[in-house]
Amino acid sequence: MKKIGATLLIAAIGGAIALGGYKLFENRQLDRMTFEEQQRVFYANNPGAEIMSSTGNPDFTQAAAAVTPGVVHITVTSTARGSQRGGGEPFDLFEEFFGMPQQRRQQPRQSTGSGSGVIISPDGYIVTNNHVVQDADKIEVKLTDKRTFEAKVIGRDANTDLALIKVSASNLPIVKLGDSDNVQVGEWVLAVGYPLGLESTVTAGIVSAKGRQIGILGESQQQQQQRPRGFGNPQGQEEQMINTAIESFIQTDAVINRGNSGGALVNARGELVAINSAIASPTGVYAGYGFAIPINLAKKVLDDFKEFGSVKRGYVGVTFNEINEALRKEVGIEDVSGLYVRDVVKGGGAEAAGIRKGDVLTKIEGRTIESTPDLQERVARLRPGDKVKLTYKRDGKEKEVAVTLTGEQSKTAANESAGGSASGAEIFNKLGASFVPASDAKKKELGVNSGVVIAQVHRGGLFEYFGYESGLVITEINGKPVSNVDDIESALSNTRRNMINIVAVPRRGSIREMNVPLQQQ
Repeated sequence: MKKIGATLLIAAIGGAIALGGYKLFENRQLDRMTFEEQQRVFYANNPGAEIMSSTGNPDFTQAAAAVTPGVVHITVTSTARGSQRGGGEPFDLFEEFFGMPQQRRQQPRQSTGSGSGVIISPDGYIVTNNHVVQDADKIEVKLTDKRTFEAKVIGRDANTDLALIKVSASNLPIVKLGDSDNVQVGEWVLAVGYPLGLESTVTAGIVSAKGRQIGILGESQQQQQQRPRGFGNPQGQEEQMINTAIESFIQTDAVINRGNSGGALVNARGELVAINSAIASPTGVYAGYGFAIPINLAKKVLDDFKEFGSVKRGYVGVTFNEINEALRKEVGIEDVSGLYVRDVVKGGGAEAAGIRKGDVLTKIEGRTIESTPDLQERVARLRPGDKVKLTYKRDGKEKEVAVTLTGEQSKTAANESAGGSASGAEIFNKLGASFVPASDAKKKELGVNSGVVIAQVHRGGLFEYFGYESGLVITEINGKPVSNVDDIESALSNTRRNMINIVAVPRRGSIREMNVPLQQQ
């Protein structure tokens, strides 16, 4: 009996060790997966009844019930400084010229805004719009079960109007990622969010169009690219403003209003096909036209945020115009669709593939190019170094080539904005930066045991103000070693007297230490 008992005990211990080792391996594997791959594992382990697409009389009760718990209400608090007399008055410049005390000239103003978000992983990653959280000092997320969490920004991108935020929670309800390429014009869709200050709201409509370009992100980009007063061009030349925005919206007549931004657009099977972003309206409220960001574009951007802290965008290396009657007459071509190549970037992928000025781009990955979004949205799903098949026409003959995408070409690429009792998450957002863990090789190179790399510095945050740059490795905050974004938030929660102590290592044997005040004039 003793031998049997000992054998059973050894077997139990061995089983526990094996199970623990498997769980540790499984967690590490999940961290390396994309959000879509993580969801496949989740649904494989948590199978549910398949939601069937409606036929006959529409019935969206199953889809609404499945999606609603995973769509959250986001409340944003931000602080802006403006003149006591009101912006734009002549007295502002007069007082500044004569040295009026800054405390009198500028008064902090706190404002709040709201939007929606979609939970895409059980451990708290949430997708929303960039314009919902871009000026946030504090972000509060409220679920349909009334639980509230404070969120931190993982990454933002003004070019796509997407943002990824995270709350510290587990076992959260998620919305299943769909395939926006399979969305058809005329298909039923539901918009889920928190419009006009209301609680969770579901509306229904159809897909009215795909690949819409409405110019709303381009306008935002041009405003953000304006130089601050006092920073002139040394050569006295105006720097050309380049619109790097990517617009390929899904248009729907499902009712979308203020507050729906960042919410879910799902098909009748309850799959997330787009992120609600904008409306076209002369009154500012719903007038029949809503626009949402395709989820297939969002997947790549969100995975970039998680892995790199910023978007890794690939470029073909051409400037182009959509073909219309005026262009046909100007350059003497007969093509009625496609993109006319105005110029080829020297050293870019298109030049290496043999594309030249005057060519007409007709297809990408075998799909006909009718307008700008057909090219931009497909390329935006890829990273530098990826290859894409392009078909171009020259002298009436078509040729297909593989173009290797290159990295950022334009020095005018858009920067972003970011913004006390302050929690760790609130202070994290005020830093105005995105971070990724330092690799083992990088830590070995610098001779450190911990560290996070600044992936991106956003305009208007503390890091930009105090001169912190992308690529710098931060090893300690407030005396605590930091190795990931959760460590940063935890360390920032120990901030005392509105002063953050930051230790960075620019190179081996060199330490840069700075006390950063939370409030600067």
